[in-house]
Amino acid sequence: MDEIVVIEEENPLEMAHWQGVLPRAFPDARSHFVNNAADAIRAAPAAGAVIAKAHSVPAGMAHAAPHLRWIQALTTGVDHLLEIGVPKSVVVTNARGAHGPQMSELAFFYMLSFARDVRQVLADQEAGRWHRRGQRVLLDKNVLIVGIGAIAESLAARCAAFGMNVVGISDSRHQVPHFAEVHPRSALIGQVAKADFIVVLVPYGPGTHHMIDAAVFAAMKPDAIFINIARGKVVDQDAMIAALEARRIGGAGLDVFTEEPLPQTSALWRLDNVMITPRIGGMSDSYAPQLTPLVSANIARYLAGDLDGLENRVTL
Repeated sequence: MDEIVVIEEENPLEMAHWQGVLPRAFPDARSHFVNNAADAIRAAPAAGAVIAKAHSVPAGMAHAAPHLRWIQALTTGVDHLLEIGVPKSVVVTNARGAHGPQMSELAFFYMLSFARDVRQVLADQEAGRWHRRGQRVLLDKNVLIVGIGAIAESLAARCAAFGMNVVGISDSRHQVPHFAEVHPRSALIGQVAKADFIVVLVPYGPGTHHMIDAAVFAAMKPDAIFINIARGKVVDQDAMIAALEARRIGGAGLDVFTEEPLPQTSALWRLDNVMITPRIGGMSDSYAPQLTPLVSANIARYLAGDLDGLENRVTL
């Protein structure tokens, strides 16, 4: 029987979870657990399936695994697998829909931090300064969500609970729960002009490269907050920096960038109207348990030979 190779190089607790759950759930399967690229390559010749965050699958592994039939990405994005040349014959599934809670909470972290001016609050606290100021609330604010998938649905539900007006941009969906309106991409400029918060959630591809460009930033309100928790290359980063430096928009909460890690030379580090997080949007202290139902169901299908029935199939 081909081995199921599980790669987890970032979080020992997540590795321990998979080591505890999978052998118990699938005692007849041969599972091999590795925590680095070198061991993954060594395990490749026996691998029929790989379970890993997409970016943890090392270049060359697919070609070193002649029996490889399936990769279960523990991430939504799988662009790395395309970059390393995974053969078309390998079925790829992703973790689409599992990241709603943590991604939504990160968006709210940015929105509340800017609305309540948390940077100044902490500066006042550090200085022992009692400085009362007006407070901006999220109630009745307009949030524009660019790209409507499972994460956007999760975010929209939370925005609605805060009394926000939720508008979406999508060419493929027209009526979605918790969205007051949904408009096509051709309406992006007009809808951006009305938004207090803009949250980008579109996947990256040729059709979304620099989708958020200088014209989009020029259309934003001067106090609008721009949030990107999707992919860095969806945004024209130079145009964004120019808008932030000129204070043509209120600020930006950024978890993704054109180049990662974000170089120390980037002007973004020095701007006081920017909040930077280091690609943590999909992270969660319960990440592996969140993914266990999906992974377990797909392993059961794989072991039964039902590759066509694997959930969350994606095309590279």
